[in-house]
Amino acid sequence: MTILVAYASANGSTGSIAGRIGAVLAERGLRADVRPMAEVEDAGAYEAFVLGSAIHDRAWLPEALGFLARERDALARRPVWLFSVGMPAVLRGPWRHFGAKEEGLLRDELRTRVDAVDHRLFSGVFLREHTSLVGDLLFRVLGCRYGDYRDWPRIDTWASTITARPALFERRRPRAGHPSPVEDDRPSRPLSPR
Repeated sequence: MTILVAYASANGSTGSIAGRIGAVLAERGLRADVRPMAEVEDAGAYEAFVLGSAIHDRAWLPEALGFLARERDALARRPVWLFSVGMPAVLRGPWRHFGAKEEGLLRDELRTRVDAVDHRLFSGVFLREHTSLVGDLLFRVLGCRYGDYRDWPRIDTWASTITARPALFERRRPRAGHPSPVEDDRPSRPLSPR
């Protein structure tokens, strides 16, 4: 089985996270092809997808949204996992709750484009050269700090959940005449061990 790990990156964080996800998949014996979305020539050749994009203005990059539209048919027939790379870990104090809110907004928006098994929002690297003068001033007023906020253990843990699970994927697909599921198949709270 070959999984496409494709990404759209603005400053490199998303590409590095995609590479790490591909490495975790390879360690688990899965074949992963990690590449920028712009370099994917035949999405139909893959059996599953892990797709990620940097976030600008609370949305995936145009290149990534274009990929979802262009490859809609291939994505509809195979399991898809999504990840977004923003800056929730950068936010401090009263602004910290915006990270969780942004993840929900992204998940809801992406759900209108592709039926994904899961979506995660990760923090990336945010440096002064990644923003404008106005952005820098706002960033400092909010009490934020530049730096590398990639949480590798969290990324590794999520990547280790990615596998071809045809039974789950088939259960998630709507049957003819039935609406697409609104929530994923995960329980709202962890199941207690038996």
